[in-house]
Amino acid sequence: MNTSTDTNTGRLGGKIIQAGIAIAIIVLFVGLSSALKVLKKKPTIQKRRSPVMAVMATRAVSDTIQLIVTVQGETSPRTEIDLVPEVAGKIAYVSPKFLSGGLFKKNDVLYRIDDADYQVAIVRANAGVARAQQILIREQAEGDIALQDWEDLGEGRAASDLTLRKPQLLEAQANLQSAEADLTNAQLRLARTAVRAPFDGRVREKFADLGQYVNPGARLGRIFSTDVTEVLLALNDADLSRLDLPIAYVATSYDSAPDVRLSTTIGGQERVWQGKIMRTAATYDTQTRSLFAIAEVHDPYGSGAAEGGYPLAPGLFVDAEIKGKILEHVIVIPRDGLRPEAKVYVVKPDGVAESRDAIVLDANPERAVLASGVEVGELIILSPLEQSQISVKFKALDVDDPSIVLVEPENPEDEAEDGEKTDDAKLSKKELRKKRKAEKKKQRADAKKKKEEAKGAK
Repeated sequence: MNTSTDTNTGRLGGKIIQAGIAIAIIVLFVGLSSALKVLKKKPTIQKRRSPVMAVMATRAVSDTIQLIVTVQGETSPRTEIDLVPEVAGKIAYVSPKFLSGGLFKKNDVLYRIDDADYQVAIVRANAGVARAQQILIREQAEGDIALQDWEDLGEGRAASDLTLRKPQLLEAQANLQSAEADLTNAQLRLARTAVRAPFDGRVREKFADLGQYVNPGARLGRIFSTDVTEVLLALNDADLSRLDLPIAYVATSYDSAPDVRLSTTIGGQERVWQGKIMRTAATYDTQTRSLFAIAEVHDPYGSGAAEGGYPLAPGLFVDAEIKGKILEHVIVIPRDGLRPEAKVYVVKPDGVAESRDAIVLDANPERAVLASGVEVGELIILSPLEQSQISVKFKALDVDDPSIVLVEPENPEDEAEDGEKTDDAKLSKKELRKKRKAEKKKQRADAKKKKEEAKGAK
């Protein structure tokens, strides 16, 4: 009897334990579910902001610009000749100055031809003059005798020229003039045995030397004058449009001619000479379709030399800068702001960029001069940029000081947040109190609901 009761009691205890475990599991499950619901919150999603590209920019300015035409040319002497003898003979003397690069003065004797034959010719010419003078004197005397005889025997009649020997006298006078001309010619030929320099200059090349026999016109050497050096500058149509220079231009004086700055590098340093545009060529060059302007530098080996005494020697290639027209009140921007096909990228105050078509008056590596397309004060983008990239907003930095921000565009996400913040500002005080009261009521309801769910879980 007791055994059966104990068995029933054990079974009942086991069922109670199992029921307790099942209830505990259910309560635990419900509690975990409630806890998960309480803890389950949507994560804050932060949108990634789109990057804003920064570009270098500067403002377009209005200025007065003098156009400069830059061309290149080769220097050459204005006067250059072949030195030649006027008489034949053997070279008996060569001046020590007559060497390649030698410097000489006007009337210096550079060559001397052997003059022995020409001295003999002088003696013969003098003898011929003396003989002609003696014949003339004799004819004059005979003419006087003939006139005296006719006066004594002519019975008052007029004497003929032949009677008075006038033809013979004229012939004697003509023979004397011829002899004197022969003497003058002999003297000239003797003087021409000395080959003199026709101007101050230098020797470019030497072709003949001591002991060589030369004929009239043979090349003894090539010399050039050092008084003026010329530079031929080829000007195309665009260059001519920048200059106040007529096509058939000839300067009235050296001082009134347009200035030109000539420069080149010698010995690793830039050398500069000041010259003048004295004239233009008579015709266009048929191969290059250019018009040549001729610049001159006076006394290139003296007062016209560059600093340090560097002369403007023939054969130098020089860069020439010619002052041209003056343009007033034009738009000037850095050269980097001018894009292909005369495009200019402008950034507005809100960061939006635009592509403008500009009319370009002049451009060089430093700046571009525009007639239209950009207004004074507008920001010009200088950074490398493709036209397809200008659809976005840009942050503009000062090209001279990148720490200075010229344009700071607003981010679209910032605009949205600012829009939410400004919504409350648009509400009246009464509406704002009502809105805040509703928000607090909702917060209390949410807190009460969470508390009941936690209590039920227990």
